[in-house]
Amino acid sequence: MGEHCGTTVVRNASTSSSFCGSSLKRNMCPHPGVYAGMCMRCGQEMDDEFGVAFGYIHKKLRLASDEISRLRDKDLKNLLRDRKLYLILDLDHTLLHSAQFPDITVEEGYLHNQMDALPDNLKSSLFRVERMQMMTKLRPFVHSFLKEASNLFEMYIYTMGERPYALEMAKLLDPGDNYFSSRIIAQGDCTQRNQKGLDVVLGRESAVLILDDTEAVWGKHKENLLLMERYHFFASSCKEFGLNCKSLSQLKSDESETEGALPTVLKILQRIHNLFFDEERQNNLEDRDVRQVLKAVGKEVLKDCKVVFSRVFPTNFPAEQHTLWKMAEQLGATCSTEIDPSVTHVVSTDAGTHKSRWAVRENKYLVHPKWIEASKYMWRKQPEENFPISSHAKNK
Repeated sequence: MGEHCGTTVVRNASTSSSFCGSSLKRNMCPHPGVYAGMCMRCGQEMDDEFGVAFGYIHKKLRLASDEISRLRDKDLKNLLRDRKLYLILDLDHTLLHSAQFPDITVEEGYLHNQMDALPDNLKSSLFRVERMQMMTKLRPFVHSFLKEASNLFEMYIYTMGERPYALEMAKLLDPGDNYFSSRIIAQGDCTQRNQKGLDVVLGRESAVLILDDTEAVWGKHKENLLLMERYHFFASSCKEFGLNCKSLSQLKSDESETEGALPTVLKILQRIHNLFFDEERQNNLEDRDVRQVLKAVGKEVLKDCKVVFSRVFPTNFPAEQHTLWKMAEQLGATCSTEIDPSVTHVVSTDAGTHKSRWAVRENKYLVHPKWIEASKYMWRKQPEENFPISSHAKNK
């Protein structure tokens, strides 16, 4: 490089000065971001795999890890000043449910043929998206949820659907474009196949909450996740997930506008927000971690409960590794493999087992495993009498 520069100086001093200065600038440039293959600061051509793609913000935009960290820190300061956190929202089965026209069953045909005769609450939340040949049903309370949540959070949409679908759904959810702006992340923005990640979110992980019906896609960020009960409005969804039940549309019913999943989770989000910004806490806002707050709120659900399982896990399966065992512990329960006077609940699928009969004899609660799942989704201990179990001939 030195020889080349020296030759240029002899030949043309002004050109040499410009060239060497530009080269030096490029060599020293940290390349914070790339747009259309060129560094946004020095103009150098960059590799297509540079940094992380943020195409949902601006087409062909890629950012280096240091720049991402800088932007996150800066944005967090501004957000905390406004007493806000980040909220990532899934679409399908969380905020809404969509079905392709061919998947609408004969039993659901009234949705096509009697649209004008539908009850007002159903008619106002059901949409025919002709250009995508699908019908979309918004979850009850969703507009009120978004309005209330927007006061506490900067919100993102994050879906495994394609971008055209995500944008179409955003129009239904946010027709005034008040909530999401460009913060709509779709399948093509993910950096790992079949996984969602916060690497493409310009929010520090310690200030991010996630609302999704699928835990498996958030492999690296389960501590940020509030798991939602799936919204099965159309029959195709029950079939997809192997559920032996009728969908809400088949029942000509819907979730409660006041007691359903979204109003329930909104109260939890408000509580977490209040605890995070609690002025009596000693540490600085930027040092706080919303994941610890979420964990603490979760552990209040089944605190003071001691649970024993009976005929729930496969034989020889390590009980401590089972999903239900882990779920109960996350909700604050103590789990055990043996019965003793301190046990409060026996969770079983068979009322005839030795442990189940002991529970009845000792006046302990005997409940179906769905009691734990329901308590998790509703964020409070559910009435035990709503989860009875049937008796079978076999004893354990």
